[in-house]
Amino acid sequence: MAFHPRMTSTEFDLPDGTHCVLREAVASDLESIVALLVDDPLGATRESAEDMSRYRSAFEDIASDPRNLQVVVVHGDAVVATLQLTAIPGLARGGALRAQIEAVRVDARWRGRGLGGALIRWAIAEAERRGCALVQLTSDASRTDAHRFYRSLGFVDSHVGYKMHLEPTV
Repeated sequence: MAFHPRMTSTEFDLPDGTHCVLREAVASDLESIVALLVDDPLGATRESAEDMSRYRSAFEDIASDPRNLQVVVVHGDAVVATLQLTAIPGLARGGALRAQIEAVRVDARWRGRGLGGALIRWAIAEAERRGCALVQLTSDASRTDAHRFYRSLGFVDSHVGYKMHLEPTV
């Protein structure tokens, strides 16, 4: 089953009773999403809100691709968390569809309140609902707190990952 970018909003309460809404991101959320990417120790070295054109183009690509879903968690009018969920078809595992969780960010003021756990549990359930046999994510080797967090949610650090940075010509 292919992902489709249209989804219904999900309302939930954090353990402290704070009410939040998880929904598909819209173009007007983009500046808030980029702010979350920038407000991160690693993101601060590789992200910049000065040129939003690249982010707008990427957002449009994500929104138009039925296998991608960019979501945000909002409290009132404020975007307080985000992630991207992507379905990847493959031949391995009997032709299984797998879900990739990317760019998980929670506003620093909201960390430690259960929001990240709620967001990841939603992504896992959504991937399963959409027919994925596996959900995977990567986390920078320096993010030891994040590794502990993902393990607490049932993820297993089962693989060694490699990356190579490229200079795109397009």
